[in-house]
Amino acid sequence: MRKLLLSISSGLVLAVSWYWHLGFLIFLAWLPLLILEQKTNEEGKTPYAKLKLWALSYLTFFIWNLLVTWWIVYASFGGACMAILANSLLMSWVFMLYSTLRRRFHGLWSHWLLLPLWLAWEHAHSLWDLSWTWLNLGNVFAFHHRWIQWYEFTGSSGGTAWVLIVNLLFFQAMRHTKPLVVFRNAMFKIGLVIVLPILLSYGLMLSRTPLSKLAKPFNCVVVQPNVDPYNFKFVMEYRQQFLKAIQLAKPTLNAQTHYLVLPETFITNNINEKFINESEELAWFRDSLIKTIPNLKIITGGNTYEFYEDPSKVTSTARFDKNSGLHYDVYNSAIYIDATSSQVYHKSKLVPGVEKMPFPALFKPLENLALDLGGTVGSLGLQKERAVFKDEANQTAIAPVICYESVYSDYVAEYVRNGASLIFIVTNDGWWEDTPGYKQHLNYARLRAIENRRQMARSANTGISCFLDEFGNIYQPCNWWQEAVIEQSIYPNTELTFFSRFGDLISYSALLFSSLLLVFYLFRRFFSKAGN
Repeated sequence: MRKLLLSISSGLVLAVSWYWHLGFLIFLAWLPLLILEQKTNEEGKTPYAKLKLWALSYLTFFIWNLLVTWWIVYASFGGACMAILANSLLMSWVFMLYSTLRRRFHGLWSHWLLLPLWLAWEHAHSLWDLSWTWLNLGNVFAFHHRWIQWYEFTGSSGGTAWVLIVNLLFFQAMRHTKPLVVFRNAMFKIGLVIVLPILLSYGLMLSRTPLSKLAKPFNCVVVQPNVDPYNFKFVMEYRQQFLKAIQLAKPTLNAQTHYLVLPETFITNNINEKFINESEELAWFRDSLIKTIPNLKIITGGNTYEFYEDPSKVTSTARFDKNSGLHYDVYNSAIYIDATSSQVYHKSKLVPGVEKMPFPALFKPLENLALDLGGTVGSLGLQKERAVFKDEANQTAIAPVICYESVYSDYVAEYVRNGASLIFIVTNDGWWEDTPGYKQHLNYARLRAIENRRQMARSANTGISCFLDEFGNIYQPCNWWQEAVIEQSIYPNTELTFFSRFGDLISYSALLFSSLLLVFYLFRRFFSKAGN
């Protein structure tokens, strides 16, 4: 019973850390689970000991996943079950790997193996087709952005390391400090590990000159059209939605407006990219807005597709068109429109089971099982490069981040390395109803702003459209389920932070160390068996 309570306690504290600005609890959240693992190890090789430990650790991670991401059920009950059950399973496997290696190397330092293993897991989990990094530990500080201004050096993996280091120090103090005076000394050191990064963060905020005092401003207008994604967005005529958004935006637009930002999949008609610049949908924008405001640039989401006339270019996500006899890819795209030209970026961090069938080369026959969310059925195409929209007239470049992509730390930094001085996020958070989901998604954008010191405009179909500055502060947040138009000056930044320039060095190092550790473990195990 005591072990069960430890398992449940850890899961509950992990989950509560994501709510009500209680992120500080994350510094104790792993402690019950670590105590549980230690007690199981001390009991020796009892029957089913490993199975019991796995079951209890799975319960911890299941509670955490369930209580923080339950809102996925509004988009898909099956998808929610898969995300919660599978992510809990993967987490429990990583924890069991830690427990196995800890027993094998059984030194006083062995519990520290959790640090590189979990960091490596979080990074590896961001790279494959079943990626779901919503619960990366460093994300919890999105709700306490003033504590983590140093993410400009480490990225959110620095927050993961901070959480685990403090938890492991608490665990070490409880194990090895019996006299009260020694325990007090340990608590003092742990207090420093918690407080010093926060003080550093506030120091960075005070020492950094705001971009508003350094850069030329661009006037930006963001529209939140608030179209029901379930019942109207993909069934009503696109022209109706277009006219609604234009009527909302026009009173705010003027000759000084540089950018108009519209949400993900705003253009619901499918546009052939080969003829995109001559398309009717783009002509509407030019005729209704750009003709009267020639310097206006429009960034919007839309559905696009392209045919492959060259068979060698056919991708694993491509579909076959019987009428033309050609393969084609469908994209969830961001589109840049000015007076004479257009640019397109394809969303490439796709939601598993919603926008793509994982491992399409292997499971191509099952792609139609992908859920119909976003106006398309089946796996979507993607692109390898993080292309930026280049505004030659204003000599700036924009990162067109689409929805789920904003959750990925190293991924967004690629746009910045490719020259982006502003970040525009286009999203459609209405799938999750009025739940914590869209609020979590918004706050994760704060992390990307801090990591790259870039200002942002965020346009949501509904959810929270807003502006963010380079410190992660949010301005003019729109209410849920409300039509809105907001306007603000935003300031570009061409300087690269340490994280933008070099990437997630903490995670790269952890992945390398963990890989070498596993090779060494397998090598030792093989030769110990051979010796017997």
